[in-house]
Amino acid sequence: MLMTLGLASTGPAIAQVQVPSQSQNQQAALPRVAVLATGGTIAGTASSETQTTGYTSGVLTADALLKSVPSLGKVAEVSGEQVSNVGSENITNEILLRLAKRVNQLLAQPDIAGVVITHGTDTLEETAYFLNLVVKSDKPVVVTGSMRPSTAISADGPGNILQAVTVAASPDARGRGVMVVLNDRIGSARYTTKTNANTLDTFKSADDGYIGTLIDQVPHFETAVTKLQTTRTPFDVSKLDSLPEVDIVYGHQNDGGYLYDAAVAHGARGIVVAGVGAGSESLLALPSIKKAVDKGVIVVRSSRTGSGYVPEDPAYLGLLGDNLNPQKARILLMLALTITSNPARVQDMFHRF
Repeated sequence: MLMTLGLASTGPAIAQVQVPSQSQNQQAALPRVAVLATGGTIAGTASSETQTTGYTSGVLTADALLKSVPSLGKVAEVSGEQVSNVGSENITNEILLRLAKRVNQLLAQPDIAGVVITHGTDTLEETAYFLNLVVKSDKPVVVTGSMRPSTAISADGPGNILQAVTVAASPDARGRGVMVVLNDRIGSARYTTKTNANTLDTFKSADDGYIGTLIDQVPHFETAVTKLQTTRTPFDVSKLDSLPEVDIVYGHQNDGGYLYDAAVAHGARGIVVAGVGAGSESLLALPSIKKAVDKGVIVVRSSRTGSGYVPEDPAYLGLLGDNLNPQKARILLMLALTITSNPARVQDMFHRF
């Protein structure tokens, strides 16, 4: 394995590694896939092979991750870069923008067939959906991770990396938007979410299911997503250095308005309400929500249940979050606010994307 250092235009020096194919003839015939590592459990280590909690995230580098999957060279010509090395709870807007810009740079290269991002699972769906809205290519982009650290006796990271690269290298994966690949399943970034804090089969789509499956390392695609994505969205991050502040306020019994007041005071341009049921808001909180709306803050109603649609209801305030969960509604609202603060236009984006 060869290792070089290069300077990416979107950030500090980024480590780059290359995994050679089995032979020169084979290398010429295989697609080229770039792997961007961001940290997370998949790069985590623990003190024992049975420890799957309390480990340290983001220890292994892109180099080490690729070395853990020797058979990658049979699937694609793989290169690796380290974009960040943090637990996904520490992914910031700055990292999101740097990652998105690098993905677009790589996909613009004619010899790159696809991109894989290794990521912590806790906020993997947010990064995947962000990329689904800002990637400007039909080439495959796949986000993967693991539920067990690299030191676990049954670590799932190497298998998930192999599957992710396999999907990214497949011509059949083009035009399907950003995908989430773990545990033999291919999911759409728009619909896939983490549903369990511990189990390997945590990533699911409650309403829309998977878009494909891997059988014997062969991708089989079954459905397509009709929501607009990647090249069909208006979002351009190429010249952005920051994103608008958007906060999520979680609904509950005895929910007052002070958290909304605090978000507005902090400078939030948007607030997502993780409402109870189908996006219902507390009567105690409504006065503060109204004050936020009157000050020009865009409020979007979502549901803390994690699935289902938010319907029109004159009793409550805010735009409709469609069937996006609160964390994905926040991603879309941030990007929408880079274009417009017009509520009608923002609402249209929630229906289309």
